[in-house]
Amino acid sequence: MTPTTSSPSPSANFSVFLERNAQFAVTDAKDRVPAIPFIPFKQVYVITCIDPRVEPAAVLGAELGDAIVARNVGGRVTPSVIKDLAWICHLHENKTPDSAWFEVAVIHHTDCGSALFADDDLRRSYAARGGYDERTAAAMAVLDPAKTVREDINRLRTAPELAASRDSFKIGGYAYDLKTGLITTIVDVDPS
Repeated sequence: MTPTTSSPSPSANFSVFLERNAQFAVTDAKDRVPAIPFIPFKQVYVITCIDPRVEPAAVLGAELGDAIVARNVGGRVTPSVIKDLAWICHLHENKTPDSAWFEVAVIHHTDCGSALFADDDLRRSYAARGGYDERTAAAMAVLDPAKTVREDINRLRTAPELAASRDSFKIGGYAYDLKTGLITTIVDVDPS
């Protein structure tokens, strides 16, 4: 008796995306992407939240290849985000030194789920299960997007890992209002 092999079935939740991917694959959209993976068409590096209500393609009208998008809880500038940005800067300096540089856009939003980090009991229980330590988690709460965007812009401007490249790229800070759908400039793009 020969064993039968079958492909794993996608979950019911993900299958709709596989169907959409099949439709995408037959278009030429996949061929219209930047030639160099770290130089997006619009020269923008977006740092924003993982919240599905803040999908950059929808909220910004971004198309495939327009921007590099880094997403995490709250859209916060964490050590990991800084290291990723430092890597892109390093690639830029060493592989495409004559190319134009990009703008980093930090976008926080109203009604952010990261605000739940302000709940002492929830934060403690998350830390106990191996998540962020309590101090880090408390600092990640986005209760006032304008305030936390300013903090994160400062974090980028002062990160030692970015010091060598800091004068090459611009940084701006923004807040997205879930109710109005509008993005407001909180920190003007610096003149670097």
